[in-house]
Amino acid sequence: MTTTARRGRPRGEGTDARILEAAHELLLERGYDGYSIDEVAQRAGVAKTTLYRRWPTKDHLIVAVVAKIQDDVPVTDTGNIRHDLVTYLEAIVAGLDRMRRVGRGREPGDRSAGLVAEIVAAAARHPDVGQAVRAVFARRNALPLALLESARARGDLNPDARPDVIFDELAGAVYYRLLITGEPFGGDYASRLVDQVLAGARTPSPRAERS
Repeated sequence: MTTTARRGRPRGEGTDARILEAAHELLLERGYDGYSIDEVAQRAGVAKTTLYRRWPTKDHLIVAVVAKIQDDVPVTDTGNIRHDLVTYLEAIVAGLDRMRRVGRGREPGDRSAGLVAEIVAAAARHPDVGQAVRAVFARRNALPLALLESARARGDLNPDARPDVIFDELAGAVYYRLLITGEPFGGDYASRLVDQVLAGARTPSPRAERS
């Protein structure tokens, strides 16, 4: 049976959802540099004080928008770990590519990480923003980690395989390419990466062979 999990969507159709929708639209139009928290309040039809009570800076609001974007990507357990990881990673890679282009045209050869780099920089500058970013990723990453744990319990992965290490390999490769090398992901990048990582996770460990 196929089960789909989502977490953390803004509750209700009220003020928070309206603000986040306006913030998302403005971010796509203007990018980080052209982003104004006051304009978000105007578009959402709320007082600036209402918005600032929830998100004191534009960095906090952007982190909330990123959480909303992440939560729109389902994590589905079909019982086929390769299929599920490729599907999930392809959606993440596509979303990161869109965030690269937010608010700016990309010239041929442009390797900027765009909005993602701005969020990383804000997290480094401001401890409270960094804490918010880590909380978003910890909550969201619990879903693919559970997917990997389920695969290990079924015997699809080596009993010695660690879901957290497998996920670090996948996410680390993606963000290294995005933030450091700037290389494009390419159409089959996600599937090739998953295959490479799973090849190791499915191979008996030296310790298991000796025993």
